[in-house]
Amino acid sequence: MPRPDRPMFTTTADALVIVDFSPRRTRSSRAPREPGPYRRLLATPGARAFTFGNLLARLPMGMFSVSAVVMIAGTRGSYALAGAVTAAGLAATAVVGPWTARLVDRHGQAKIAVPATVLAALGSLALLLCVRLGAPAWTLFVSYAATATTPNLGGMSRARWAHLLAGDEKSLHVANSFEQAVDEAGFMLGPVLAAFLCTAFFPEAGTLAGVVLLVTGVLVFAAQRATEPPVRKRGPSQAPFRSPGIPPLIAVCLAMGAVFGSMEVVTIAFADTQGHRSAAGVVLALQAAGSCAAGLVYGAIRRTGSAEDRYVWCIAAMTTLLTLPLLAASLAGSLFALAGALLIAGMATAPTMVTGMTLIQRRTPPGRLNEGMTLAVTGLLGGIACGSAAGGWTVEHVSPTAGYSVPIIAAATALTTALVSPGQPRTTRPRPTPAP
Repeated sequence: MPRPDRPMFTTTADALVIVDFSPRRTRSSRAPREPGPYRRLLATPGARAFTFGNLLARLPMGMFSVSAVVMIAGTRGSYALAGAVTAAGLAATAVVGPWTARLVDRHGQAKIAVPATVLAALGSLALLLCVRLGAPAWTLFVSYAATATTPNLGGMSRARWAHLLAGDEKSLHVANSFEQAVDEAGFMLGPVLAAFLCTAFFPEAGTLAGVVLLVTGVLVFAAQRATEPPVRKRGPSQAPFRSPGIPPLIAVCLAMGAVFGSMEVVTIAFADTQGHRSAAGVVLALQAAGSCAAGLVYGAIRRTGSAEDRYVWCIAAMTTLLTLPLLAASLAGSLFALAGALLIAGMATAPTMVTGMTLIQRRTPPGRLNEGMTLAVTGLLGGIACGSAAGGWTVEHVSPTAGYSVPIIAAATALTTALVSPGQPRTTRPRPTPAP
C-alpha cells in the first residue's frame, strides 16, 4: 500500500492524532555542508605541506630579538648593549633582505632560501657562543648582523599562493588574509615562547630553539618543489621600487612600522610605571591577537569596492582605533583598560596589511614578486626602528601616557600619504573577451 505524501489527521477520544508518513531525513542524507574559505584554501594540492614548513620557520621570527635581548642583558648586564645589537641586526636585515629576495626571484626559492637560512643560523649560533664565552662586544654586532640573510618566508609563501591561485582574486584575498594572520600569530606566540625558554631553562635556550625551528621549517618548505613558483627569465622589467604605485606603498609601510615600533616601547614603559613590567608582553600579545582574529574575518567576508579605496578606509580605521590606547592610558590609567584598548586597536592592523600586500602583488613587475614584498618588509623594519626611537624619546622626556600619541601621528602620516600620493594606478579586473 503506498504511503500518503501528506500527514493524516484523526481523533481518539479527546486527543488529536497526526500521522506523518513522509520519510525521515537522517544525518547522513543531509546535504554536505559547504567548507569554509580557509578549508578550501588549504585543500589546494600541496598547500598543507608547504604551509606546515612555513609555520615552523616563521614562529622564530618573533623569538630571535627577544631571545637576544634576554641573553645579552642577562649575561652582560646592559640593556643598552642588547638594544644596540638588535637594532644593528634590524638595520642589516633592511639592507640585505631585498638582495636576498632578488636572488630568490632569479634562481628559485629552494636554491637560495636553504643556504641563506644556514648562514643566518650560523650567525645566531655564533652570537650564542660569543655571549656564552664572553667575547668582545663587537663580535656580538657582527654575529647578529649575519642573521640578516634570513629569507622573507612570508613573501615566499605569498608568492606560492599567487602561483597556485593565479587568476582567482577571491581565493588570493583569502590566502593573503591567512598569511597575515600567521604573521600576527608568530609575533604573538614567539616572544612568549622565547621568554619562557630563556627564563625556565637557560638564557641561550630561546635562540637555540629558534635556530632549530627555522632550519627545520625552511627545509620542509623548500622540499615542496611542486608548489614552488617557476623562475621566469629576466626581461627588461623595472625594479619594483621604480614601478608605478610602489613607492607610495613603501612609504605607508614605513609609517605603519613606526606605529608598531612606538607602540611596543611605549607599552613596556607604561606597564613599568604601573609596576607590572612583566605583563607588558601579554598586553602586546592581545594587540596581535586582535589583529590575527580580524585578519581571518577579513579574509572570509565579501569585499566591496576597489583595493585602493579599501586601503584608505582600513588606514583611516586604524588611525581612529589607535586613539583608544591614549584614552585608556590618560583617563583610566590602568593596565587592564589599556589591554582592552589594544585588543580593539589591533583589529584594523591585519586588514590594512592584507590590502597593502595585495596592492604590492598587483603592482610588482612579473618575476620579481619576492623582491617587491621584501621591500615592503624593509619599509616596516625601518619604520619600527624610527618608531622605537620616537616612542622612547617621548616616554623619557614627556611621559609614557603621552607616548601613545606617537602611534597616532604615525598612522595619520600613513593615511595622508595614501590620500595624497599621486599616480597610484587603479587595479581593475580584466574583462572577459566576448566570443566571436
